[in-house]
Formats: sequence, C-alpha cells, structure tokens
Amino acid sequence: MAEKLTPKDVQYKTAVLNGKTYSYILAEPQGKCLNTIFLVHGWPDMAFGWRYQIPFLTSLGLRVVAPDMMGYSGTDAPDSPEFYTYKRAADDLAALAKELGLSSIILGGHDWGGAVVYRVALRYPKLISAFFSVCTPYFPPRKEYFPISALPNFKYQVQLASGEVEKHIVGEEKLGQLLNGMYGGRTPSGETTFDVAVGVVYDNLPEVGPSPLLSKEEIDFYVKRYAIHGIHGPLNWYRTSELNFNDEIELAEKSVEDLKFQMPALFIGGTKDQALPPSLAAGMEKSFRSLTKGEVNASHWALWEKPAEVNQYLKEFLFGQVGLAKASL
Repeated sequence: MAEKLTPKDVQYKTAVLNGKTYSYILAEPQGKCLNTIFLVHGWPDMAFGWRYQIPFLTSLGLRVVAPDMMGYSGTDAPDSPEFYTYKRAADDLAALAKELGLSSIILGGHDWGGAVVYRVALRYPKLISAFFSVCTPYFPPRKEYFPISALPNFKYQVQLASGEVEKHIVGEEKLGQLLNGMYGGRTPSGETTFDVAVGVVYDNLPEVGPSPLLSKEEIDFYVKRYAIHGIHGPLNWYRTSELNFNDEIELAEKSVEDLKFQMPALFIGGTKDQALPPSLAAGMEKSFRSLTKGEVNASHWALWEKPAEVNQYLKEFLFGQVGLAKASL
C-alpha cells in the first residue's frame, strides 16, 4: 500500500487570495526541488483527499501545494455561488502561485478539481507547464447553455444544488453519516446512501456503516474540518452552471484549434465511476496537443482505492511526457 499522510501530519498554511482566505497544505521534498505541483480536490473532499499522493510526489522531488477550495475546511465559505465558479477558482489558484513566487506550476485535479484544472490551463496557459485530471474528463466551453444535470448520470446535481441537503445534514453526527456513505459505507442490508440518479438517500443515513476507504481517525478529521462552515459552501459548486456558461461565452467563440491545450496532459479514468465513466472521455484527444489516457479499476475514489496505480501513472507522466528530470526552478 502506498504511503499516506495522517491527520497528525497535516500542517496548514493560509493565504489571502483576491480578498478571501484560503487554507492549504504545503509539503516540501527532502532534497532538491524539481518543480511545484498544485493538487485540487472536489466534492465531498478537501486537500486531505490527496493523502496518498502527497508523500509520493514529494519523494519524486516535487513541492506539493494542496488547497482547500472555496467553501471547504479552513478556507472562506461565502454564501453566494459567484465565488465558486471556474473563473474564480482559476484566478485564485493563479494568485496562490504568485503569492508563492511561482511563474510555472504543474497542476492536478480530481472531481470538481479536475474540471477546475482544465479551466486554469485555458485561462493561464503560461502558468501551467503540465496538468492531469483523475476521473473528470474535459468538457469544452459551450456556445449554448445546457445544464449538465440534465444528463442521467448527473441527476444528483439537481438535489445537491436545491438547498435541501443543508436542511438534512446539520451537525457532526449527520456529517459523519453523509461522509461515511459517500466514501463507500453501506447499511447492514447492503444499501447505499447515494445514487447518481437521485442524490443523497436520507432514509439510509442513520444505518450507514463505516467507510471501507478511511479509518475512523480520518473520518473524524473530515467531520471536524467540514463542521467549520457546514456544507452550504461546498454545495455551492453545484449552483454555478449558468454562471460558468456566462463566464465562458468568449472562450466558446474560439475555434477548437485556438483552444487546444499545448502543454502535456494526463487523464486517468475510474472504470467503476458511476458519475464519470471513462466513456465520457471519448474524443477528448482533439482538444489536446499531447494527451495521455489511462484507467484504474476503481470507483470515483480512485485516489484512495488504487493509490499505487494512480501514482505510477503520475510518475510515468511526470518523468516521461513532462520531462521532470530536466525541470528546475
């Protein structure tokens, strides 16, 4: 099993980015620093979700920066969805790079974080030397508005955006039930607490067992960090569909060739991911000059289920396509 951070290992830094305070994990390599990599999480996760990747990447000579994204953990959680758009996230990550004195970074993301890295690379191509996404394929800017929640495997997003989840998930006990269920816990009869066609199945939450992917110490850590602001902020990411569309009208007018990513990119799909099956990545190649694709036999939580395989893909990408051994700051 791959080495991982424990809650006791985590040391948070803070930075004020475009007027909002972010918390982030900073991990330095033991020897020479070859480059810096930013790792961006999704929902319902936080910077600690990269616990299997952070020690591995630092062992390769990388400085790792893993921010808690807007609404999560120790980062500010404004009420308005306008603070949770792709553009805002891209601007904030660029501001964090500047704050750290970096003119070039490698970028990685999972879930919403994967969606964010594509937009950072579109808006700040000179900043991003290479990037990867785990589970989340690339969806180009659209000329016509189409709510992604209309797709069968994204129906859950309607519930998450509705405001009703916040009414049910109040307090640490409910947060623990939600997170155990989202991370693979089941009821004694084997029922799940989340369905991509429905969302959170509230009736099953009181009976949910422990997550098979996280220890009790890790779940308790998640719960405490989530309890800082509650889940309204994290769920705001599901209320940005039209805001993101409006932000990208000008980008959508550009040709496929003009929008083509010039830096090396890696996509890793999870074969059992119900919300984001690898089939959604079909045809992505036309938007990239250099795209490497891989799969791991895992659900949406590929980072934790198959950490050694994910890490091997990252190593091959970084020392192959990216040429990390030749990189220097």
